[in-house]
Amino acid sequence: MLLASALSHYLFILSSAQSCNAYLFSNHNTYLACSDLGVLNSFLHWNYHQTTGTVEIAYRHASMESAKRWVAWAVNPTRKGMVGSQALVAQQTSKADGLIRAYTTPVTTYSTRLEEGSLSFEVQKISAEFANNEMIIYATFVLPKNVTTVNHVWQDGPVNEDYSLGMHALTSENLRSMATLDFLSGQIVATKEEYGGSTLLFKKIHGGLNMVSWGILMPIGVMTARYMKVFTDPTWFYAHIICQSAAYTFGIAGAVTGLYLGEKSQGIQFDAHRYIGITLLVLGFLQVLALRLRPNQNHKYRTYWNIYHHGIGYSVIILSIINILKGLNILEVVKIWKLTYIAILIFFGAVTAILESWTWYIVIKRRSKETPKDIVTSC
Repeated sequence: MLLASALSHYLFILSSAQSCNAYLFSNHNTYLACSDLGVLNSFLHWNYHQTTGTVEIAYRHASMESAKRWVAWAVNPTRKGMVGSQALVAQQTSKADGLIRAYTTPVTTYSTRLEEGSLSFEVQKISAEFANNEMIIYATFVLPKNVTTVNHVWQDGPVNEDYSLGMHALTSENLRSMATLDFLSGQIVATKEEYGGSTLLFKKIHGGLNMVSWGILMPIGVMTARYMKVFTDPTWFYAHIICQSAAYTFGIAGAVTGLYLGEKSQGIQFDAHRYIGITLLVLGFLQVLALRLRPNQNHKYRTYWNIYHHGIGYSVIILSIINILKGLNILEVVKIWKLTYIAILIFFGAVTAILESWTWYIVIKRRSKETPKDIVTSC
């Protein structure tokens, strides 16, 4: 059994060496194992010394436009994800010669500034270089006793003008840059916990509910109130209430799924999307409240109520379109879904233009047949 295990490990190292040796490091280091990490143009090379538990690594971040970015590779000995990880960081210094600084930092919070600090395990050597649009971190560290499998994460981000580190992006690649690594066997298993499974399902549900609510039912409800009253009074009023009530109900369900996603993805925030969503909920509630306070048609305050009600209604439509497009960008859906929603907007726009023209035609025609005393202002 031991012989078979040793033989398989040797064969893995042999096959890995052939692919890893294709890359030549400027410091002439050689590594028996390597892996394409799959996202963020990143690669990991390593040697693992089983007798001492020592690991030599070279983390490569390729296709960088300039050195004014930071990169990091980290081992998380306690959990999957960012918090708790023990990171190796490289960045350009503020010196005129553009030297690359490499240091260690423990990540204890999502709002970390990646300040230098000691790790929970011994790091014997660390250095970094930038060449040929690649940032490379070299390090030698000692794994905890009897540990060969670890969770690891990797990341990159901007370097500010004062050479402090800016927050990394929140694209799908940045959120999926984590995996489980076995230094002994060389097996790397992608971690999908943060971006897949039930969380991804809830993202789709959240997006679907809000698209149906704010993106489809709300505009239909507005069009119902705007154009049906010319032909079917008071049927338009009940159709308008039913449509908007259903839209707001779906909107509340979408907000609940959004809160759930916020709890499952602490530290990952899309502030503009969230604040617009909250604003839409508040405006929707004000519309419901306005219905309860709706004055009679001949009341002296009815004109002001109309301005209030219509102003909020059209504001909701505009904010809804903006927020749905932001949500589609965050979810990074297949392009066809975004094009489909844009096609729906174009369809609504075309229908609105036709109905607006036809409505004005009907209104003008009716008014031309009325005497001045019969003309009343519709709500």
